[in-house]
Amino acid sequence: MTKPLTQAENNDAEDPGWAELLALCIGSLGTDDFPRNLIRAIKSITEFDNSVIFAYYKKEKPLCLHHTFSPTQRIVFVDDYLKGSYLLDPFFAACSRHIDPGLHRLRDIAPDRFYQSEYYRSYYARTGLSEEICYIFYLSTGVAVVISLMRSQASSKFSARQFRLLQSTAPIVMSLAQHHWRNIPGNLHGETEAINTHHDHSLITNTVGTLFGQRITPRETEVVVMVLEGHSSGSIAKRLKISVGTVRIHRRNIYAKLQISSQQELFAIFFNMITADQD
Repeated sequence: MTKPLTQAENNDAEDPGWAELLALCIGSLGTDDFPRNLIRAIKSITEFDNSVIFAYYKKEKPLCLHHTFSPTQRIVFVDDYLKGSYLLDPFFAACSRHIDPGLHRLRDIAPDRFYQSEYYRSYYARTGLSEEICYIFYLSTGVAVVISLMRSQASSKFSARQFRLLQSTAPIVMSLAQHHWRNIPGNLHGETEAINTHHDHSLITNTVGTLFGQRITPRETEVVVMVLEGHSSGSIAKRLKISVGTVRIHRRNIYAKLQISSQQELFAIFFNMITADQD
């Protein structure tokens, strides 16, 4: 009796391009061709418009390992991102709190008000994406690597079936990528001293604390971070285990101390300060 094919075997039978491209990936490990071959292999499973691979390590500036953007697109997706926008990226935040390795949708890990946040309106909306999903995994060196698959607004979002197919490739994709980039962080060279980041003292928290100095308290710093990331007052209250009324008092006090009156002004101050620091 013939044993039924598994889903993975069916995929290979229907689309031999995946197996052939996977062989190319294996053969190009340790060479400059590997990232391009890896993206081609993933794309043989389901179509997407662009991809970018970033490595994050402690307090270093992220390292772009590979991208498929045109020169014009690169300005928004890479250059502007590296100026400081990455600090409010939900995928960067997910890596900071060491989210489980695997394939993740942006909408599943983003704060509840992310799509109404100033970060989204001022930066993310400029990307023109309809959806972004990412493989997230970690190297033995402590580096987090994010392989982002993007669909533009001219394309439909990833269907549940397409997501499951890509999810089924995660063990292979992550294993190959871990082997290829195993020598990072040797390739990461930031301008600031590396420090350990962990759940209750992340890089974004350090950055806000440094930018606003003694003007706000540690608790207010936590509130500022979550406001900037796109959390509602209810979400902030739940995470900090305080009442919504207390969150609103903190926000009023923060705005008074910084002499501003809105989230938009808070974001403008933050973004102007971090981008000026990159010049």
